[in-house]
Amino acid sequence: MDQKILPASSNLKDFELFLKSPYRVGVFLESHIAQLKNINQLAKAHGKDMIYHVDMIHGLKNDDYGTEYICQEIKPYGIISTKSSVILKAKQKGVIAVQRIFLIDSHALEKSYKLVNKTRPDYIEVLPGAMPWMIKEVKNRLDTPIFAGGLIRTFDEVNNALKAGATSITTSKKELWDLF
Repeated sequence: MDQKILPASSNLKDFELFLKSPYRVGVFLESHIAQLKNINQLAKAHGKDMIYHVDMIHGLKNDDYGTEYICQEIKPYGIISTKSSVILKAKQKGVIAVQRIFLIDSHALEKSYKLVNKTRPDYIEVLPGAMPWMIKEVKNRLDTPIFAGGLIRTFDEVNNALKAGATSITTSKKELWDLF
């Protein structure tokens, strides 16, 4: 991915700002299943590609059946999930798969390493992304490009995450959308 900032929208107002932005790829964090076709049509009409956070789509179960529905009916550019079955189904359907992992403690991190080695996602989203030393560790341990997200609030934190090895930053903080 050649885009350093991935604008993340959790409502239609933010999504409209994304549509006016120069970015090609965006993330929709939280939505209702009934909104997805409209969101996707608007994105396509503006030349945008969307990555949907499947775990946060209300009215849809975040399993391989829900993922199959999204992939067939919505045809997203990509999906984000914490669930291995969702990642595997998205990859099977030819959709960019982003495995979200949380940097909670050493035990959770080791479980995440095993999960990523099993699912082989196209990208990993590391949360919180405001810990560059952990981004560097994850990058050294896994051969998967990294999105850093969560608690990145300043331009310095964006740059630190990128220097540590993140490919892109997912952020809903609109002030950071202007960085690149």
